[in-house]
Amino acid sequence: MTHAFQTGIIPEASSDALFVTFNLVRDRVAQAKQALAASTDIIQAIEQQFPDASLCASIGLNHAVWPLFDDAKQPSGLAPFPHFKNQSIDVNETAGELVFHIRSMRRDVTFQLANALYQAFDQSLEIVEEVSCFKYLDNRDLTGFVDGTENPEGEQRQQVALVGKEDPDFEHGSYLNLMRFVHDLEKWEHQDLKSQEDVYGRTKYANEEYPSAQKSPHAHTKRTSLKDANGQSLEILRHSMPFASLTEKGLMFASYSKTPSVFNLMLESMIKGDEEGHTDHLMKFTTAHTGNAFFIPPTSWLASLAD
Repeated sequence: MTHAFQTGIIPEASSDALFVTFNLVRDRVAQAKQALAASTDIIQAIEQQFPDASLCASIGLNHAVWPLFDDAKQPSGLAPFPHFKNQSIDVNETAGELVFHIRSMRRDVTFQLANALYQAFDQSLEIVEEVSCFKYLDNRDLTGFVDGTENPEGEQRQQVALVGKEDPDFEHGSYLNLMRFVHDLEKWEHQDLKSQEDVYGRTKYANEEYPSAQKSPHAHTKRTSLKDANGQSLEILRHSMPFASLTEKGLMFASYSKTPSVFNLMLESMIKGDEEGHTDHLMKFTTAHTGNAFFIPPTSWLASLAD
């Protein structure tokens, strides 16, 4: 069986994105199976209808509903979203059993695909949250700092994001971790420029990372720059994007990886900190409202649901 990966995982940053999380209606699993089996064709049809829109999408499931679709086998790393807390932060799994992650260069095309997929599921899904995101300036977070600067490039993107031969039944799948952060921009803007840069460990306008010796142990780049036992950098492929209304502003953090363990280690480093208790001071200016862990199966698995 040929395994192919879903189109939303690898492509470079887009100007528009939509994240929709759902719960599954338990007495309509059959309809959901049919929709998942048809989803690759639905995505491809609209992609061909709008060839200049760079449309791509991923659909994923969490640990709670996976056995309803495949009770024979499951991805080796599929697990609940991790629970970490410190004196002021408590991050845990929130509602959301399925996800659509749709990206393009046109908001109208993003909507076209989201609507087509939602209709295909034929009332088998209940919407938990729907968040529209946009490119802000030159791929910056609303804090004003460039986001995703450490992303892998070229072929390395697939090596980081896609399951390999270590889990052959799910080769070319990917683990998606999703969090909705709401920023306290008023508090953030009261910090002077140097204080903001120290929080990130990077300059704001030139986007130059501090030398390691000059970084605070609380800097965001320090807390998320982890290495394995062999000294190799641990990487994830980020597709985070800002969202905003006049009353709420923040970031949809989204990362793809061949294993959820890398994200888990990064989140633990940010919230629980290192052996000396150094936590990520960026978390003083933003609050995680959601936490979800999904598996994005290969298209061959989706097609198998039609059997």
